[in-house]
Amino acid sequence: MTSTVDPITLPQRTASNDTEIDREALARLLIEIARNVDPDYRARFDGVPTADPRMETLRQLLVSREISELSRVTHLLDEPEQLAAAVGDVLSNAAARAPHAQLGEALAPAVERAVQRSIQKSPRTLTDILYPVFLPAIRKSIGEKIDQTFQSLNETLRHIFTWHGLKWRFESWRTGASFSEVVLKHSLIYRVEHVFLINRNSGLLIAHVTADNATSEDPQLISSMLSAIQDFVKDSFNEKEQSGLDTIRFGDLRLWSEVGPFATLVSVIRGNPPEELHEIVRDVLLRIHDECSQALEQFDGDSSQLAGIEAQLQTCVELKQEESNQGFPWLVVAAALLILIPAGGWFFLSWQSGQRWQAYVSRLETQPGIIVAEQKIRGGQFYIAGLRDPLGADPQSLLSGTQVDPARVHSQWQLYQSLEPEFVLKRLTASLTPPDTVRLSIVNDRIVAEGEAPDTWIDRARAAARQLSAGGPEFDISKVRDVSPEARAAEHWQAYVSRLGTQPGIIVAEQKIRDGQFYIAGLRDPLGADPQSLLSGTQVDPARVHSQWQLYQSLEPEFVLKRLTASLYPPDTVRLSIVNDRIVAEGEAPDTWIDRARAAARQLSAGGPEFDISKVRDVSPEARAAEHWQYYVSRLEAQPGIIVAQQTARGGHFYISGLRDPLAADPQALLSGTEVDPDRVHSHWQFYQSLDPKFVVKRLTASLTPPKSVQLSIIQGRIVVVGEAPAAWINRAQAAAEQLSADGVVLDVSQLHELDLAELNHLREAIQTTDIFFSSGKVVPGPEQIPVLDRLAGQIKEFAQDARKSGVTARFMLTGHSDATGRETANASISAARAETVRALLNKRGVAPELLLVRGAGTFEPAVPENSQTGSSTNRRVSVTVNLD
Repeated sequence: MTSTVDPITLPQRTASNDTEIDREALARLLIEIARNVDPDYRARFDGVPTADPRMETLRQLLVSREISELSRVTHLLDEPEQLAAAVGDVLSNAAARAPHAQLGEALAPAVERAVQRSIQKSPRTLTDILYPVFLPAIRKSIGEKIDQTFQSLNETLRHIFTWHGLKWRFESWRTGASFSEVVLKHSLIYRVEHVFLINRNSGLLIAHVTADNATSEDPQLISSMLSAIQDFVKDSFNEKEQSGLDTIRFGDLRLWSEVGPFATLVSVIRGNPPEELHEIVRDVLLRIHDECSQALEQFDGDSSQLAGIEAQLQTCVELKQEESNQGFPWLVVAAALLILIPAGGWFFLSWQSGQRWQAYVSRLETQPGIIVAEQKIRGGQFYIAGLRDPLGADPQSLLSGTQVDPARVHSQWQLYQSLEPEFVLKRLTASLTPPDTVRLSIVNDRIVAEGEAPDTWIDRARAAARQLSAGGPEFDISKVRDVSPEARAAEHWQAYVSRLGTQPGIIVAEQKIRDGQFYIAGLRDPLGADPQSLLSGTQVDPARVHSQWQLYQSLEPEFVLKRLTASLYPPDTVRLSIVNDRIVAEGEAPDTWIDRARAAARQLSAGGPEFDISKVRDVSPEARAAEHWQYYVSRLEAQPGIIVAQQTARGGHFYISGLRDPLAADPQALLSGTEVDPDRVHSHWQFYQSLDPKFVVKRLTASLTPPKSVQLSIIQGRIVVVGEAPAAWINRAQAAAEQLSADGVVLDVSQLHELDLAELNHLREAIQTTDIFFSSGKVVPGPEQIPVLDRLAGQIKEFAQDARKSGVTARFMLTGHSDATGRETANASISAARAETVRALLNKRGVAPELLLVRGAGTFEPAVPENSQTGSSTNRRVSVTVNLD
């Protein structure tokens, strides 16, 4: 970049245009100078003085500017700060105009010392400067190496098990090259067809070289398109300026781009090139920049200074790898087959023999009582060693059927005793010799003995069980019964004691066997079973049983029930039963029996079961009447709109008071069916308005008179209004909702929509613009108004019918008018009479009279001013107003 800073400029004083100089004095001074230079002039001008004080003036006129500039420069050199500022202003221009060689030699030592001191002081600064430059280059180099590795691995894996792979592996062994290099040499077939050198800044094509037999369109157009693609990608994805599009692929064609400082080298390659080709193309680009960097930087379309570049590019298009056309190596294949067939046969037989031996070993390992410790194959012989239980299977006999030659098997077995349950069972059976009444079996890895045996055999079995508990399976003899007479008697006695323990009313406190006799003591309820009678069927000798029983009263519910039944003598209308360990009485009884039952219940509450008599009803007349009254009161309390504030029964009469909604049920009518004498009931009810949604809906229906298109319903305690209605009715409903909200009742009108009366508006407008006119002083319209009345009657009937279909009711107000002639009272009467006449005439034409309303307006609502030309005749009329409810 050329600096715009101006060089040092010394101020120039403009030429003086002063015309006030004394010319005569100037002439004299010049003469004096001439005299001093040449003495001959002195005699000629004797009249001029020899010395004139205005010589200083002349000096100022001639050299004053130079003197001031010299003074300023001297002062500038004496002040270092000002000198540095002045030199700084011109240094950039001086450096730009200086020759590059001289400037580099002059600045090199200073720049080297400055960079060295900067790195020593802050290495991170240099790292931050070089990071954006080195990192993309390192990343690209590593990426290419990774791509090269994957390409080599991919091609190696693709051909490793193919015929070409075997042939190339032999070539690798023969030449000493790696297998991956041989694979890439034969599999990566490519040719560089075009090379474009494009200027980075302008996108202009610098040079283009094409391989033989390669065709393409306009190279300049292709160069422009490649530059446009690069710029498009950068702009679309916000890529950095240093980055670029590396690879583009179109079927078999690949475009590889290498970016340099001033130019981009694009290679068009057909086929599958190796990744090493990147380095070759990059070297060509580096050489071009080293030789022609200045010409590339200043390139403007003129390639005359870059004549040698095409020779460099030509080395790129000569790069190619063609498919080898060598003949098929039949001799190599035959030699390989001669080696592989015997080796394959030997390998198959060895593999088959090994499989048979492994099958035999697996069969041994699954045999109980045999533990294989070691097995191997060596020199075509099989060796096996381990442990074997004498009760286990014979390993030699297991060789049959395995197709393993027994002569090649060398085995060494150590005998041991297996702790597997089946072997332990065999040894126990052989050592204990159980009687026929005992059966030994294996249950869940446990040896279980069941049956009957003498106590001597049981003792031997217990000793064997203790020995096995050290590490073998458990030996359970708990299910073997002792069949000695004492054991049988003790067993029968325990069965008898257990039977007594389950009997209600019997508590066994102590029982024992001593010297062949049986002793038992405890408590017994007299209502319980007889212990002596329970001995029958137990095979226990009654003569050997000694019992001592203390009588007591059991608190078990069944015994308490028996005692209550015996003491209370319940009537036939009362039933006693046990429910969840409680004694429950149900039915009807006199109050005297109920009192006795309550006293018995209080006695039982000290520790016995509960005695519930709440379900026994008192059958006395007073109790029945009170029961009926309570039923009536409960019935009233369940009624909506009725609030019972107080109720009492006194002196055979019943008193009740509270609040009642007028819409609620009649309390007097509810007496029917309760068996309460109405003459004995004295009621006092205060009227109130209930906020129960059912009553609120009734009042709203009565007050608002909703149209047929509107439905009021109760949803989860809220009154919801759904449908369509006129705007006036919706306003009334919203006002009612606001009033009810103060009382806590929700009236939801959000689902209420305004009725669309667009179809009726046209007919409504036609009716309201129709007037019936009268002659002065007349209350009957003239014959000319008859067609108007006929048309009006039809329109009113049609409008009323359409309004009903829309869910609203139409009302028509007939308003009579008069002119200002005569008294006001007479005008009011005649206007009302005119409205009544029109109503009668419309009724005669089929209009229902309930749809028509009349009023007289007199002179108060004139259609036009009275003082106008048509005022009187226009105001003598009957007008119609349509209202919708």
